[in-house]
Amino acid sequence: MIFSAAAVAQHLQGELVGDGQTPLHGFAPAGQARHGDLTFAENDEFLGQAEQSAAAAIIVGAQTASQSGKVLIRVGNVRIAFARALELFHPEPALPAGIHPTAVVAESAQVDPTAHVGPYCVLGERVRLGAKAVLHACNYVGADSVLGADCVLFPHAVLYPRTELGQRVRIHAGTVVGADGYGYVLDHGRHRKVPQIGHVVLGDDVELGANVTVDRGALGPTVIGRGTKIDNLVQIGHNVRIGEHCLVISQAGIAGSTHLGNYVILAGQAGLAGHLKIGNKVTVAAQSGVMHNIPDGQTVLGSPALPDKQTKRQMLAMQKLPELLRRVRQLEQKLEAANAASR
Repeated sequence: MIFSAAAVAQHLQGELVGDGQTPLHGFAPAGQARHGDLTFAENDEFLGQAEQSAAAAIIVGAQTASQSGKVLIRVGNVRIAFARALELFHPEPALPAGIHPTAVVAESAQVDPTAHVGPYCVLGERVRLGAKAVLHACNYVGADSVLGADCVLFPHAVLYPRTELGQRVRIHAGTVVGADGYGYVLDHGRHRKVPQIGHVVLGDDVELGANVTVDRGALGPTVIGRGTKIDNLVQIGHNVRIGEHCLVISQAGIAGSTHLGNYVILAGQAGLAGHLKIGNKVTVAAQSGVMHNIPDGQTVLGSPALPDKQTKRQMLAMQKLPELLRRVRQLEQKLEAANAASR
């Protein structure tokens, strides 16, 4: 796919500097760029590499000038333009509308004629599949589930009954949405299962990575808000509510009935106890263990998680502990010697 530099600049809503008719054949990092490629430079180091490369054009910041005479596309945010350029040069493949002959679709299911249902998919009773939705292969969609327009399920993703997906939801391979929440009560010496009769609701533009598990609510829904992105290998417990535009990074876990505000970031392997309230724009650092509510805007670190500055002071103090113990021991020895001399 070939675009002119002018066409790319227009797509990126950027300012073109140089020959707008320059053909651009692809997108590559500066170190690998070949003749005809578009690349990007978000700092001076990358700009130097890009100008020395074979790239035909460079995406740069709004005030950047070229020393090599290459075509520039100036933008307000290079990282955003980078993402949009990749979408332009590498669009997702369009799959044909229709239902594969090996798919099993209940008679009561409603599949939009523009949707794609791949091999060996199973759609239960009263499932509704929206316009241009894609089920790649071997997907199970339980009864009464609803998938909005442009949803994509990658192979072996599973939706339990009554799961609700908004528009443009993406669920990657091996992810399970709507399995039983982990609920038991000790009854005469054995763990009695508490029936989990809720469901799961995912808002528009939610993305779940590979091998994510989202448990359905015991009563009512587990909810993931609009625009939230979940990384691979994340566990979300029953009746959890995650706000809009949150980021949950790989191997994080959220116990049941904890509520997250909007724009929360949980870094890798962070763990949240149950029944907590996490405010808007909270950041939880990697491997932190959260045991209490966190107000809006706070960054926490450690286990148990505390405000990051407090935890960092404790870490610095711990590093000084061996020297402190050595000095205390020296003082004890001097005191013992003085006491012995005075006897």
